[in-house]
Amino acid sequence: SFIMSFTIYDIVTPPRWNGFQNYISLFTDFQFWQALKVTTIYSLGSVVLGIVASLAIALLLNRNVRGISVFRTIFYLPSVISGVAVSLLWMWIFNPDFGVINFLLWKLFGIQGPGWIASKEWVLPSLILMSLWGIGGGIVIYLARLQGIPTELYEAAEIDGANSWRKILNISLPMMTPVIFFELVIGIINSFQVFTQAYVMTDGGPNYASLFYVLYLYRNGFRYYRMGYASAIAWVLFIILLVLTLILLRTSNKWVHYES
Repeated sequence: SFIMSFTIYDIVTPPRWNGFQNYISLFTDFQFWQALKVTTIYSLGSVVLGIVASLAIALLLNRNVRGISVFRTIFYLPSVISGVAVSLLWMWIFNPDFGVINFLLWKLFGIQGPGWIASKEWVLPSLILMSLWGIGGGIVIYLARLQGIPTELYEAAEIDGANSWRKILNISLPMMTPVIFFELVIGIINSFQVFTQAYVMTDGGPNYASLFYVLYLYRNGFRYYRMGYASAIAWVLFIILLVLTLILLRTSNKWVHYES
């Protein structure tokens, strides 16, 4: 694909050498910059919201109460459903005319709901909100780490008079930072590769408001048959993710705390 990114290739005819023209064309491609903007905003919103929500739920599920295993299963189950099925479900939920959310808003509060995925202003917040559906995997990882924190740390804090919030802030969160770091890196990588939701639910609309990066890559490669240009887009994505990951790795020693 790297070699192909320097060619003009329509799958049918043999590739023709094009030098750096594919990469140069990206700088003046409106849809490329729109896709990068949409994906960046989505990544910031979904990753931060996902980490906060999954960590908060994991703290709640780490309590020793009757039936807690049932609740753990309930929160994890949505993350194993296929992406297409989830997208179809949320299309119904977000439908501006007969969707569940707008129906409840009108019946319970008399509020006319927004257009959600049919609205240019609401489509991206809708997809960010939808991303919470798949936080079950992160919850399991956070929960496993929480159960591995030595209990004597909490006992020592109680002797010193620490309340529940103090124990979370001074013990749980610092001990959780390696897992938070892992989830942050994986979350950024996954969020930049979002495809199914946009392809099934909006196809990049309305007016390019949900044109995600990989969707634009797919369009160029398999709809417009510009495989060389699509390969250049893919390698730019690789460079972006590589740079972001290296920045996180270089800055992790300032906030990630290991037991050793």
